[in-house]
Amino acid sequence: MTCSQPGEPMIGGFATWRNVPITFDQTDAGSATVQASNYLRVTPNTESSPLAANIEIGLYAQKTGKTTPTYGPRWTELTTSGGRTKAITAGVNPTKPDNRNHTYMTVRQDSGNEWDVLYDFNKVGSTTSQLKVPRGNPNRIDVGLEVTGPTYINIPSIADRMQFMGENKAWKQVATRNVAKSVTLPACSTTYKPPSCFTTKLADATNFTQWTVSKPRRQAAALTSPDATSPAPARRSAVDSLTGTFNGVDQQALQSCLENDPDSCLASVPGLADCVVTVRVCNAAALPPARSGLEDTTGSADVSAADIRAQAAARL
Repeated sequence: MTCSQPGEPMIGGFATWRNVPITFDQTDAGSATVQASNYLRVTPNTESSPLAANIEIGLYAQKTGKTTPTYGPRWTELTTSGGRTKAITAGVNPTKPDNRNHTYMTVRQDSGNEWDVLYDFNKVGSTTSQLKVPRGNPNRIDVGLEVTGPTYINIPSIADRMQFMGENKAWKQVATRNVAKSVTLPACSTTYKPPSCFTTKLADATNFTQWTVSKPRRQAAALTSPDATSPAPARRSAVDSLTGTFNGVDQQALQSCLENDPDSCLASVPGLADCVVTVRVCNAAALPPARSGLEDTTGSADVSAADIRAQAAARL
């Protein structure tokens, strides 16, 4: 993972990567947890504890039993008394490893202490119990890959691109001097071989550009992935089917940007930056059919304080 202190007050975090195929061994892992999460995490306070309240949104894959995988995006709010996790079911092919670009974002509300969570530039939820933090604090933003049960899982290269939003509501890259790296498995080499190793690379000059990470697994012949046996269903290009504007956003420009260069969309797509910080529903192609307004389309699960402590201990 990379850990960043932007060096100035932060009121938003943004990241993008592709839905890559995460695959699992077809063996029974017993009681072992086998999962992967590629995440954007914003810690909107100044505490140094790993149990500090934070917001996490990302792509998750997990295996239960011998051959039952799950795959898709979700977000979690961690509070001082526990937390909650919500699956994200909106968007274009959110549960398909179709190598499509998706975007992950959280933006502080204009008043109060809560943050909105957006997936593919549409709001999917809001926090409810974030700590009170005086405006002006240099909050932390992390991006990275977390794996449990590495023996049973193969993760190809995931290229994370990340930005933050300052108090002036402008999106920026983090300066390299404000970025730290943490890698808890050895680097893959002739000495350290899969499955217990990572490959990582931070592309940067003066600013954080891209964090690329993978967790290889050599026994590829024994692997299966969600929907890997059948191709993703054919879909008509959103660029062809959408024209005009939606909530002030040029939809044709947005779909083209998502396909080709999603980390530039906030700067290059007319109307998108304003929509994200005001309307929060900006991507017509990612809305479910026949929706006239924003509804809660996510399932939720409460997380106890004990569960949160166990997850934090596993991370450490």
